[in-house]
Amino acid sequence: MISPKRVAILGATGSIGTQALQVLRDLRRAGHAFQVIALAAGRNVETLAPRVVEFGVQRVGVAGPTEADRLRQLLPPMTEIVHGSEGLAHLASLPDVDLVLNAVVGAAGLGPTLAALDAGKTLALANKESLVIGGELVLQARRRPDQIVPVDSEHAALFQILEGRRPGEIERAWITASGGPFRGRSLADLSAVTPAEALAHPVWPMGRRISVDSATLANKAFEVIEARHLFSLSWARIGVLIHPQAQVHALVEFLDGTVLAQLAPPDMRIPIQSALTHPSRCTSCTERLSLPKLDVSFETLVSGRYPAFDAVLEAGQRGGTAPAVANAADEVLVEAFLRGEIPFTAIAEGITTVLADHSCYPVQNMADVLDADNWAREEAREVVARWTRNV
Repeated sequence: MISPKRVAILGATGSIGTQALQVLRDLRRAGHAFQVIALAAGRNVETLAPRVVEFGVQRVGVAGPTEADRLRQLLPPMTEIVHGSEGLAHLASLPDVDLVLNAVVGAAGLGPTLAALDAGKTLALANKESLVIGGELVLQARRRPDQIVPVDSEHAALFQILEGRRPGEIERAWITASGGPFRGRSLADLSAVTPAEALAHPVWPMGRRISVDSATLANKAFEVIEARHLFSLSWARIGVLIHPQAQVHALVEFLDGTVLAQLAPPDMRIPIQSALTHPSRCTSCTERLSLPKLDVSFETLVSGRYPAFDAVLEAGQRGGTAPAVANAADEVLVEAFLRGEIPFTAIAEGITTVLADHSCYPVQNMADVLDADNWAREEAREVVARWTRNV
């Protein structure tokens, strides 16, 4: 039996939040004691309200006052409703919460990550931007080594393989990438791909931005940056392998030549449940791997084949504000691509352009991150505008 836990879920109407609530339904039906203390979403009020009622939640967060007013019409009068970044930080640090699942999308997730860590909460982290744009701040705020339990499938896999291991035993860690929908196509063929093609991920059902980031492989470079912060590995000791089947999520090679791998079906409910129940495990309702039918293959990630990956990884290696700039530029450029304003190949070109114009400086506080983020968004919008004018 899993010890009773009181949970706050931030990003409760997105892909991860929705699957987390399903996992909690399954766990509760199996007799495990979980109580949802708080839920937060952005603007999807109509989806959030029935989930608040279903789980008997008393504290709720939304994007702004307009959404809060709409939500008040749908919930019992005694429900506490907060909004904005301050509201997220409040929910992340509630005294009666044991575990915070941060599934907020984008840079807005950094604030509640820091608030949860400062308050001593266990943080189930699905918001990759927290570590990408504010890795140094997150590590400074972390009070104990196991306070952050990663939810991303690759980092959850590394977390399980490396738990209890001594850093000096590790030769190299590998995370895997499916290669996205354009794995078999040449760069020359990609200028005319459509948003619908980029969103059609061959394995994982995901949100719009992360689907496009998986097609450019920018997402995998962000994950390398995350892994460096989470596991204190040097850049040379983190590798990426193309693995089309998406059943091996990470591997670790040890000094003695042993390689340990974590395998699971490509189902995000598995790492979500692992984070929610850590350090225990229990039965899940997910499909099992058929080991006799496994057909596992790996390919080398060829330098230059995914220019967005190269640009973002270089930003991570530069450090300071460069990762925040890469993240913000990518977000703006992906949205422009999805609106049909720029071609797919302009995402990588735009990230490279914005980074080339950025004078990198150390991140000492939240203001440094936000300033770099705002600057990069303006620069990326100008890149989009120039592209549109030149078409």
